[in-house]
Amino acid sequence: MIALISLFVVVVLSLIITRVATVALTLTGLSREVARFQARSAFSGVGFTTSESELVVSHPVRRRIVLLLMLLGNAGFVSAIASLILSFLSAAGPREVALRLVILLLGLGSLWALARSRLVDRYMGHVIGWALRRWTHLEVRDYADLLDLHGDYRVVERVVEPGDWLAGRTLADLKLREEGVLVLGIRRRDGTYVGAPRGWTEIRPGDTLIIYGRAALLDELCRRRAGPEGDQAHLRAVAEQEKILERERLGDSLSR
Repeated sequence: MIALISLFVVVVLSLIITRVATVALTLTGLSREVARFQARSAFSGVGFTTSESELVVSHPVRRRIVLLLMLLGNAGFVSAIASLILSFLSAAGPREVALRLVILLLGLGSLWALARSRLVDRYMGHVIGWALRRWTHLEVRDYADLLDLHGDYRVVERVVEPGDWLAGRTLADLKLREEGVLVLGIRRRDGTYVGAPRGWTEIRPGDTLIIYGRAALLDELCRRRAGPEGDQAHLRAVAEQEKILERERLGDSLSR
């Protein structure tokens, strides 16, 4: 039974480690979705199979985070398998094997439910983010202070994929400013960089966008696909931005 408990401890630590790494990668400028995927890929050892991996391997701080995840992931996987084997080998008989199997399934199911909980995820994200900002130097972006990145605002990098709502359109067509999103720069697939792009600048598949805005909106924008649904999402974001601006205007008028 001790070996089974050890397995649960390893799994819990694995969940915590990947969550910490996700927040750490987010602090370096990655979107939350990309950071979560890259953290889990590195920890599980499945490798980086998307173009988003370039955002990690080309950044020195992100590379160190991913390297540590790989080392911890390998050690944790071996420990988990060893604990699982010892737990069942030490069982006294078939009945105890069945009991331990039920405990294993129930325990892993509970941990999975906790890992999927948005409330737990949000709370852990706040606590881990505060701790990392308090005791580490992961806020390596020089633009963090320049842009006054407080509250809900972030700068993230996003690789444009074929079929994205952003792909194949100019900034003037997209009207991202109406959503409260600013495109600070574009790194083309061939390595060229477009700084402070203008309305006629076209966004192409394979481009890496450096964008600024509200975190929740940037996450949604990164998932937005081309077509009517993407256009409707744009209109909803514009309406939400208008409400935010109205609240800001009301707040300014009351503070005078």
